[in-house]
Formats: sequence, structure tokens, C-alpha cells
Amino acid sequence: MRIVKAINNNVALAVNEQGHELVIMGKGVGFQKKMDDIIEDAVIEKVFVLETDELSEKLMDLLGEIPAIHLEIADEIVNFAKETFDAKISDNVYLTLTDHINFAIARHEKGMLIRNVMLWEIKKFYKDEFRVGLKALEIIKERLGVQLGEDEAGFIALHIVNARTDGQGMKTTVDMTQVVQDVLNIVTYHFNVVLDETSLNFTRFVTHLQYFAQRLLRNEIVDSGDDFLFEQVQLKYPESFECTGKIDAYLQTAHHATLTKDERVYLTLHIHRVTERNRTNE
Repeated sequence: MRIVKAINNNVALAVNEQGHELVIMGKGVGFQKKMDDIIEDAVIEKVFVLETDELSEKLMDLLGEIPAIHLEIADEIVNFAKETFDAKISDNVYLTLTDHINFAIARHEKGMLIRNVMLWEIKKFYKDEFRVGLKALEIIKERLGVQLGEDEAGFIALHIVNARTDGQGMKTTVDMTQVVQDVLNIVTYHFNVVLDETSLNFTRFVTHLQYFAQRLLRNEIVDSGDDFLFEQVQLKYPESFECTGKIDAYLQTAHHATLTKDERVYLTLHIHRVTERNRTNE
């Protein structure tokens, strides 16, 4: 294998003999390495061969921001899920799940616990995926010494639900894709910007929209009724909040659905993040 880019001493983006990019991990695998340097097989401990070069590069960008062990944990969880289900799991889960684990650990360290308002529904409708979520908590405890609660098991279960590529009808897939695209169009026109589709914030936003669209089409929307947080984001991010009003109007017209307060909060935060760079550059 040849080096494409070293992210740190132990993680690098490489290319194999077939010209396919992959993420490699191992002690010293990226130490003082430059482009086109040859990597000895003996130092490679783990290889992630993802579906596309673009996905490999996005994963590398993420690993530039977070500890590599969070990817290792995500890999253990995905392997357990693959053993649990007789189904294909999209490689995109390595990006989304690793990012979520990092975020969950950071929130735990700050004492910021987010209640999973869908926990009951997840336990009921996604029993096998929730079992994967509970196993994930065991892995995180074993690898990091951090004990997360059942709410996080539920969030991780949703990542697995979203990553499974079987059992989902084509019409549902098409409808979900349409909802996501329509919401992105609303954001684009509201702010009159071109969103950076290569950014991590864009990836996070699209992931959230996919989960939301899935719940919307399955009538699984739940609301905690958190008035305080709703009022706070309305005051702090008025333009992004106004944009969610347009999204709500679209959903009422196209899908006979209304955004809950929780969804307006989450969408406002994501929209602020994904458009923040454009406002900064004005």
C-alpha cells in the first residue's frame, strides 16, 4: 500500500494495488510518512475498505478531529450488528456512528445528558437494533471506562436502523430521499447559499434528516414538549428558527404532518451549524 495522507502517527489514508483508497490504522503507520511512501504490512493492524473513496476521505477528516479509538469502537459495534442480522449494513455507518460516539462521550464528560424521547418506541419496534445498542454500551465501558445510559443505546440503535439496507421498500426509500432533498432546498433558498456538501456539518445534517424522514413516514414522531429549550433556540438563532417554520409549512402541505417542538429545536441547531460558515464569510 502507498500513503495518500497521514492524519497522525497511527492513522493514514492509503491506496492499494487496485487504486482504491482505504483507511489504515496501526502503531506508527503514519509516523513521518509523506505521500507515496510504502506502508509495510507488518505495521498495519486494521484496514477499513469503504464503499467509495469519498467516504474514506470523509472518515479521514473526522479522524483528524477525534480520537481514533472511537472508530475502533464503532467497528466493534458494526461487527456485532453484522453477526446479529443477516443483512448488509452500509459503510456510511462508520462515519455517522463514530461521530455520534465521539459526541456522546463529550456530552457525558460535560454532564450534558440528552433524553431519548423515542426510547420506548425504539425498544418496541427495533428490538434487535436496541440489543446492538446495549452491546455498544458494554463495548464503550470496556474500552473507555465510560458508562452511558439506555438513552444512548437507543440513539446507537437508530444508527443501525438507518444503516441497514434490507427490508426497506423502494417507495419508502424514494419518499425519504425526496423529503431530505426538499428540506435541503428550503434551507438553500431561505439563506440564498450553496451548502458545502463536503463538510462534516452537512453530513451530520443529512443524517439527521434521514432519521427524521424515516420517522415521519412511519408515523413515529414523538415530542417531549421541552418549552424552555424551544424558546432558547428561538431567541438565540432566529433566522434558522424562521427557516424551520418554512419546513413545517412544507410538511403540512406535502405530508400532512407538523414539526414537533423537539424537531424544530434539532433542525434549528443543525441549520445554524450548516449555514454558519456562509454567514461568517459575508
